[in-house]
Amino acid sequence: MTETQGRAATIAGWWRENIANRERGRARALAARLRRAAVTEALAEPEVHALARRLELGRHRADAARLARLVQVLAHLREDAGPTLAARLGGPEPALSHLRFQRLLRAQGDELTAALRRALPMVDRRANVGRLGQDLLIWDHPEWGETARRNWCFDYFGAPVPDESDDAPAAVTEETAT
Repeated sequence: MTETQGRAATIAGWWRENIANRERGRARALAARLRRAAVTEALAEPEVHALARRLELGRHRADAARLARLVQVLAHLREDAGPTLAARLGGPEPALSHLRFQRLLRAQGDELTAALRRALPMVDRRANVGRLGQDLLIWDHPEWGETARRNWCFDYFGAPVPDESDDAPAAVTEETAT
């Protein structure tokens, strides 16, 4: 299992343990608090710090903001469904318009959190929890975030994601150019 897959599994596991079962009063209350929380309020929850320890997040200001954004968005999810959020938002009949999707890709910080909160009801609050969580953690990173956003583009349009290890451009021949 790669580090990315491990983080995604950790995030999905935390979500299942602490938020997913809304039949439990404790999970319902935590989800409600996190949905309404500002950054400091989200970070005041012990379950959030348990996730930070599992993910081995440091004490950097950026880590705190990313962690808060992560749990605030996860609190809006109701079901861990296989396809990625971008795939659920896009496809042949997109739930989210192309223009709004482009704005979502450019969003950072609080704007990203708000855009995701508005988008989730369009897909019945269902998405791949682990993948969404992993992407949120790296969204602001200059290199990894760009890779995540590119993958979202391919998922949104239902196209296969190119293999990152193949840096050679496709050969353009007379047949492919016409």
